[in-house]
Amino acid sequence: MKKLLKTLPVLLIVMFLTSCSSVKVAADYDKDANFDNFKTFAFFKTGIDKAEISDLDKRRILRAVETELLAQGYTKSENPDLLVSIFTKSRERVNVYNNGFGSYGYGWGWNPWYWNNFNNTSVTTRTEGTLYIDLIDAKKKELVWQGMGTGLLSSRSVEKKEAKINEFVSKIMEKYPPILGE
Repeated sequence: MKKLLKTLPVLLIVMFLTSCSSVKVAADYDKDANFDNFKTFAFFKTGIDKAEISDLDKRRILRAVETELLAQGYTKSENPDLLVSIFTKSRERVNVYNNGFGSYGYGWGWNPWYWNNFNNTSVTTRTEGTLYIDLIDAKKKELVWQGMGTGLLSSRSVEKKEAKINEFVSKIMEKYPPILGE
């Protein structure tokens, strides 16, 4: 029992940290599009240039998208069936934790253990980012699929940043191609 009580807090912390680091994904698509007709892709430079992130992160995202599409059997082409575009959004998340006891007393009447206005307030901020991956029918110039991933970002080492970007893209691209009727 004592061993369980010692390991329980560690397990709870690990569960909390892993739940916070996950990427939430969603996808939308044109139900009239025939995704079996798409075999080739290229990047839509005009759309990508508008993404408000560093050129280094753009290249990381595009490499990850390319890797995912190649793994699905697509071919990069000068005359593509699909155009790939990206855009991003970010916002600061502010969390305020108030672990104060306020004016709670211990016992009744005057008591030396009476706590008065004992407050423990902390404020943390984190950046939450959203990555959108758009797939556009190159012939019709219409959006046929959009994947979105949202998760917490931080200024980490280059390796960790690249791993986070790969995680975002991989999780988003799991939704492509859509399973019709889902």
